[in-house]
Amino acid sequence: MSQDTTNSSVPFYLPIGDEVDIFRAAYECRLPVLLKGPTGCGKTRFVEHMAHTLMSGRDENIPENIVTVACHEDLTGSDLVGRYLIKGDDTVWVDGPLTQAVRTGAICYLDEIVEARKDTIVLIHPLTDHRRILPIDKKTEILEAHENFLLVISYNPGYQSILKDLKHSTRQRFVTIEFTYPPRDKEAEIIAHECQLPLETTLDLAKLGEKVRHLKASGLEEGVSTRLLIYSGQLIRQGVAPRRACTVAVSRSLTDDNDSQRAIDEVINAIFPE
Repeated sequence: MSQDTTNSSVPFYLPIGDEVDIFRAAYECRLPVLLKGPTGCGKTRFVEHMAHTLMSGRDENIPENIVTVACHEDLTGSDLVGRYLIKGDDTVWVDGPLTQAVRTGAICYLDEIVEARKDTIVLIHPLTDHRRILPIDKKTEILEAHENFLLVISYNPGYQSILKDLKHSTRQRFVTIEFTYPPRDKEAEIIAHECQLPLETTLDLAKLGEKVRHLKASGLEEGVSTRLLIYSGQLIRQGVAPRRACTVAVSRSLTDDNDSQRAIDEVINAIFPE
């Protein structure tokens, strides 16, 4: 999540490692980028930040710096590329989000790419090598990517399975940047910025996140995201007691398993005694 004090319109992102430099270098070479990491660790905020940073000063007639698509199992090629629609007595072609980004030179961000159908994922392959083209079969058109276009995809390796995984033929087309949850001091700084809370409180929230993530070794399916810690902080800022805020935003959101909830509640109670 990079700090930017000069332009308030740039989404806040505080760098954890060299991810900003790597992404910037990949963009200069127009190399497609894969963001890999757990839920709520800052992948989407990062790409939004980089899009606004790298695209600043571009043609004001181009409406968007970034086009985001939340992938799902019913996502079709037409959803990405476009389709013909009937308008009145005419049939008109309407670009899909991928085509819009390719045509205008935006960053196209396909979030949770493994959720998409495999026949849909294959459509992006010609955009990820030296050709940088998008075949639009329904129009018998070969669309060459705008010089500023960049393809970015993300996925959560914790959700991998035999049925939902990236094929090697797709993975090897991308530069990969790995994400994880920030260390305690950085995470506290992020929460403080997002929630406008004192650092003392956000350090406790970051400590909670750290300890709950350690519970994965005891059977918890997934550790708490930075996003949920921010939700807790936002509730606290609205006057909700810290223990209650963490219960509803962390414990009950993470799991329905009673034993896991009790384990998380014990950690919450230890950090936020009433």
